[in-house]
Amino acid sequence: MTRTALLWTLLALFAARVFGQLAVALEAAPFLPPMEEWQSGLLPYPVLLVSQVALIAGLAAICRQFGRRSGYFVEPHQWLGRPLWIVGWLYAGAMVVRYAVWMAIKPEARWTGDLIPVVFHIVLASFVIVVADHHRRLRSQRTWVASERASEPRERSAPAERRARECVGESEGRSPSGTQ
Repeated sequence: MTRTALLWTLLALFAARVFGQLAVALEAAPFLPPMEEWQSGLLPYPVLLVSQVALIAGLAAICRQFGRRSGYFVEPHQWLGRPLWIVGWLYAGAMVVRYAVWMAIKPEARWTGDLIPVVFHIVLASFVIVVADHHRRLRSQRTWVASERASEPRERSAPAERRARECVGESEGRSPSGTQ
């Protein structure tokens, strides 16, 4: 699965969660878990819904950039990979701890209560980690290309450029020939 497809999949999962909760709030999906299992209650539902819709719009913009292979979040930014990587893993880890605490406090509600928010926070953390991985891989490939350029004579820079393009293509799930 390409990075772009993975990002769209994570976005689709989060959007399904948002629309599922909305359906429960509108009493249009009696087969889904009750409202209290969808959120912690820290934010009133209308505020949560607006923030989730804004988040979906922002994540969709990032997915479109990856699909076009151009845009701020696709272009390599040396400073962006490591902080996103750390934040993404801390976010995911915090959700695992949150669920462990929930199980310790309310073991009778192990598979209910906090599970839906925790799972979908991990989906969002995964989105951040995938974007971070993109920047981390590009940084390491650029370092490799720079060292190749420094070690090769000037007239051989075109093959080094071709290898660099092939590396970037492979990181997106394409073979060196450009096919998928």
